[in-house]
Amino acid sequence: MKMLDLCSGIAGISMAADWAGINTAAFCEIEEFNQKVLRKNYPNIPIFPDLYKLTKQSLLDGGVDVDSIGVISAGYPCQGESMAGKRKGAEDERWLWPEVFRLIRELGPTWFVGENVAGHVTMGLDTVLSDLEEENYSTRTFVLPAVSVGAPHQRYRTFIVGHSNDKSKLQADPRVVPFRSKRQPRENIAGVNRGTLSRTYWEENQPSICGMDDGTATRLDEDRLKFLGNAVVPQQIYPIFEAIAKIEGLL
Repeated sequence: MKMLDLCSGIAGISMAADWAGINTAAFCEIEEFNQKVLRKNYPNIPIFPDLYKLTKQSLLDGGVDVDSIGVISAGYPCQGESMAGKRKGAEDERWLWPEVFRLIRELGPTWFVGENVAGHVTMGLDTVLSDLEEENYSTRTFVLPAVSVGAPHQRYRTFIVGHSNDKSKLQADPRVVPFRSKRQPRENIAGVNRGTLSRTYWEENQPSICGMDDGTATRLDEDRLKFLGNAVVPQQIYPIFEAIAKIEGLL
């Protein structure tokens, strides 16, 4: 089973998936700086720059084995939901969920894993869950802080997991708690207890969040700050991929 990573950023989601034995088949990322990072760290994985133009056929033309894609992930832009933004939600021109959903419908993966800011719970999440459920996906939503996996900052994120009922292995495995098809009340959205995973190693001679030496920021540092601000902490999302891998018999 492989994953199509949409709105890839610097591959925080793909890193977590890789730890669970789920390799990435292709990235879709528009930002040039992020593309450079992806090419350096994943030189053999194709990068498609334009989500609006990405289709099953363009993936095939790019040499991607679409039949191997069992997971679609997407850290779709969060500015429309971020508490620090204007909170336009679906009216924001950066709202890319419709394009992500188009590809889910076209490729029909067994799993969908989405990531967004905590503010997504009150703006945009209902649309995402309704779309997935109309396509016969059972869904679960989690809001997890990065501090729960040892990061030195709170960084709450909303994670959405969708599983296709057309390809269900959940009911056949009594060890697995099935996803609820009934929508979860917002107050019941799940989290994890602090300390679930071991503390992440953070370099002590550098600022623990940005990982850069103290001093005047260079242009490269400015780019890093910008894209680190949008990046996913891999340890934060790893338990989701670990669960998927166990259900699929990969672990």
